[in-house]
Amino acid sequence: MAFLSSDLDVQRIQLLAVAASILVLFIGILAVTVLKSNAYKSTLESLNSFSKFFYVSFLKPHTGDSLAGQQGALESFYKAQADIYDATRKRLLRGREDMLGLVSAQLKYQSTDPARMGRKPIWVDIGGGTGWNIEAMQEFLDVPKFFETIFLVDLSPSLCEVARKRFTRLGWVNVTVVCQDARLFKLPNNKSELITLSYSLSMIPDYYSVVDSMTSLLDPTGIIGVVDFYVQSTVETSGRNYIGGSLQRHVNWLGRSFWRAWFDLDRVGLEGAKRDYLEYRFGTLKCIDDRNYLVGGICIPYYIFMGKLTSSTTKDGELIERLDAACTESPYLSPRQHRLDMSAAADTVVENRSKAYQSAIVNLSANLPLPSTFYQNTFQRIFYDESHEKHTQFGNEFIYAFTWEDSRIDRHLLKIGPTDVILCITSAGDNLLDYLYSANPRRIHAVDMNPNQNHLLELKIAAYQALPYMDFWKLFGEGRCPGFKNTLITRLSPYMSSQACQFWLSHEQVFTSPRGLYECGGSGHGIRVVRWLVWISGLRSAVRELCQAKTLNEQREIWPRVRRVLMSRPLHWAVIGSKFLWKAAGVPPAQTAMILEDYLDQDNLNPFHITLEDTSGEAMWQYIINTLDPVARETLLSEDNFYYLLTLTGQYTRRCHPSYLTAKAHAKLSRPGAFEGLRIHTDEIQEVISRIARGSLTIAIVMDSMDWFNPKDTAALTQIRALNYALKVGGRVLLRSAGLRPWYISGFETLGFSAKRVGSRLPGTCIDRVNMYASTWIITKTSELALPGHDSTNPSVKGQEATSTLENLEI
Repeated sequence: MAFLSSDLDVQRIQLLAVAASILVLFIGILAVTVLKSNAYKSTLESLNSFSKFFYVSFLKPHTGDSLAGQQGALESFYKAQADIYDATRKRLLRGREDMLGLVSAQLKYQSTDPARMGRKPIWVDIGGGTGWNIEAMQEFLDVPKFFETIFLVDLSPSLCEVARKRFTRLGWVNVTVVCQDARLFKLPNNKSELITLSYSLSMIPDYYSVVDSMTSLLDPTGIIGVVDFYVQSTVETSGRNYIGGSLQRHVNWLGRSFWRAWFDLDRVGLEGAKRDYLEYRFGTLKCIDDRNYLVGGICIPYYIFMGKLTSSTTKDGELIERLDAACTESPYLSPRQHRLDMSAAADTVVENRSKAYQSAIVNLSANLPLPSTFYQNTFQRIFYDESHEKHTQFGNEFIYAFTWEDSRIDRHLLKIGPTDVILCITSAGDNLLDYLYSANPRRIHAVDMNPNQNHLLELKIAAYQALPYMDFWKLFGEGRCPGFKNTLITRLSPYMSSQACQFWLSHEQVFTSPRGLYECGGSGHGIRVVRWLVWISGLRSAVRELCQAKTLNEQREIWPRVRRVLMSRPLHWAVIGSKFLWKAAGVPPAQTAMILEDYLDQDNLNPFHITLEDTSGEAMWQYIINTLDPVARETLLSEDNFYYLLTLTGQYTRRCHPSYLTAKAHAKLSRPGAFEGLRIHTDEIQEVISRIARGSLTIAIVMDSMDWFNPKDTAALTQIRALNYALKVGGRVLLRSAGLRPWYISGFETLGFSAKRVGSRLPGTCIDRVNMYASTWIITKTSELALPGHDSTNPSVKGQEATSTLENLEI
C-alpha cells in the first residue's frame, strides 16, 4: 500500500507539472498577444496593462459571491481592470467586428422596406460593458443618426462608468447606459429592432430567463446578434436541421475539456446548452463557427449567431405553402382551404410535397424552429440535409469554377421563352444565369448534388443584387477580390443562406490568394496543370500570342507552335494516357468506356483482338486531338472563345467573357425580383424531378449526367421515366455525351420520347466553342407513360398518403 500511495503521489505531481506547464505556456501566449497590440504607444504601458490583466485573471482571489451575488462576483473581477479592459481584450475577443458587420448589413437591408421608411431602430446591447461594441458599430453605420435610441445594459458598475465616459467623450446623446440585471430590463416604449450580446451570454448563469426575456424585447421584424466562446462536438448537434450549418462546429475532445476547465476559472460557462437554447428560441439567419488563432497554433473556438423571432402567424404558413408550390410546380393552395382541396382530390392524385415542406412539418410537429432557409431574406435556396453522405462526399470544395457547356448553342437549339419551366444542372451557374438574362423563363430549377456548387451560384446572385458592376467584374471576371471578407459580411450576406455565407467565410482565400477563383476547386487543378505544362515547356510567350491573336488566320499560324509541345508523344505518355489523371479530373468509368468504344468503331479495330484496356491511352489521345484542333482552327480565343481563354490564362478579359458578366446582364439581373423564378435544389436530379407535378416542365438540360450511369443497372431508365412524368408532351431534354450514340438513347425511345442528334463531333469538326463532347441531343416527349398502380401519380411516391398540413400547426 505504501508503494501504491507513493505511485499516486508521483502521478499527482506529474499532472500538476503538466497543468503548470500549460498555464505558463498560455500566459506567455497572452503576454505576447497583448504586447503586440497597438492599443498603447509605449511598451511600459503595455506591460502595465498586461500585469493588471494577469493579476486579476490568474492571481487575484474572487470575492463577492456570498454577499452581492452575481454583481459582486463581476465587480470583483472587473473593477481592478476596467480602465484597461479594451486594451487587453481586442486580440482575445475575436469576431465582434464580424458580428457587428453582419447585423448592420441586415439592418441596412431591412431599412429599404417601404414599411420601415423613416423609422429609426432601437438597439439593446446586453452585457455591453465598456461600450466598445457601440463605438465599433460606427465603422458600419452612422450610430448617432441611424439609431433612435441605444441601451447598454450591464451589471458591472465599473464597466458602466467607463461606458458613460466613452459616450460623453463621443457626444452621443442617443446612448443610455443602464446598470441592471438583464433579466429585469424592460424597454420604456416600443420594441427593439436589434439586440446584441458580445461575449456576455457565456458569463450569465441564469441564461434561460435572459434568452426568454429577449423574445419580449424584440420587434417582430427585429434581429439578435451574438458572438461568444463555445465548445461542442458534432454529436451534440446531429439531427438538428435548423442551426444553419455546422461547418467547423466540431471541437475535439481535448479542446472541449481544456477550454471548459480554463474558462471556468473566470466564471465563463461554455456548456453547450447556452448556445442550444439560443438556437431553439430564435430562427437562424446566420451561423458561423471560427477559431481565434493565437501564438503557437493554440486556437479558441468562437461562434457568431444572427437570428430572428419564430412567429406563429398565418403569413408564415402561407410562405411555406408558396415555397412548396414553387418547388413542385404545383398550384398554390391556401392553408385554410388546403385540407378540403386535398380531400376532394385524394381519390385520384397522390400529394406532391417538396423536401422543404416535409422538413417544416417535422419541425413544427416537434415544436422546433424551421430550417434556417425559411428565415432568409430571399428564398431561392431550398432546404437540404447537409449531413447526408451524398453531400459530404464532396468535402468543402466545389468542382467547377466555371461551366463547361456552350450556352449560346443551348439558346439556339432550345429557343427558350418567357413561359418555359426549366430544370438544369447548376455546375458553376454560368449557363442558367445566361438563360435568365437572355430569355427570362418563368422558372428555373437549378439542381446539383454538391452543396458547394450551389454556394457558388448563391454568391453570384448576391453579387448581382449587392455590388456595382465593376466590383462584380473583379469577383467573377478577374476572379480576385482583396477585401473579400469585408465585402461578404457587409454587402453580400443579406442575400445569402447561412450555409453559403459560412462556406465563403471559410474560403475567403479563393478570392484573396494570387491564384484566384478559377485556379481553385476541381477544375482549378486542371487549369494549374495546363499552366504548369505551358511554363515547363517554355510556351508562355506562344500561349500569350495565341490568346491575343486578333484574327483566326493569325491564331492558326501560332497554334502549331503550341500544339507541337502540348500534343507531343512524351506528354501523351506521361499525362493524357494516364488513367489516374482522368479519374482525378472527374471522368467516370462509364463515360471513359463510351470514348473507348467509339474509338474502336471509328478506326474499324477488331474488338476480338484489341481490347479497351490495350487502346485506352490512344483513344483518350485521339479524343483530345479531335477536341482541340478544330477549336484552334474555327474559334477565336481572344474575342469569342472564353472557355479556352480562361483555361490558358486563369481569368477572362473585358473583350472575351460569358454573357452573364456583361454590363447589360448586370443591369438586368440586379433589378428587384430578377431571381424570383429561381429555385436552387441541393439534391440528385431524380429526387427533384420525382417531386415535380406531372407535365409541368418544358425543358430539362442535363448536360452529360446521363453518361455517368452504369449501363448494367436500371438507374438510367428510372430517371428517364421520371423525366417523362415531369415533362409536358412536347417538352424537351437537352443532353451532351462523350459518345456518338450513347447506349441510353434507346431507353428514351422506348419510354415515350423521340431522339434527334443535333450535333456530331466527327474527326476534324467543331460543333461548339467547347467541342468537348462527341454528340448533342434534343429528346422530345411524344407520349405519356402509364404508371403502374395509379394512372396519374408520381412514380417515386406511389401509394404515399397525403402528408400533414400546416392548418393545425403553429410556427
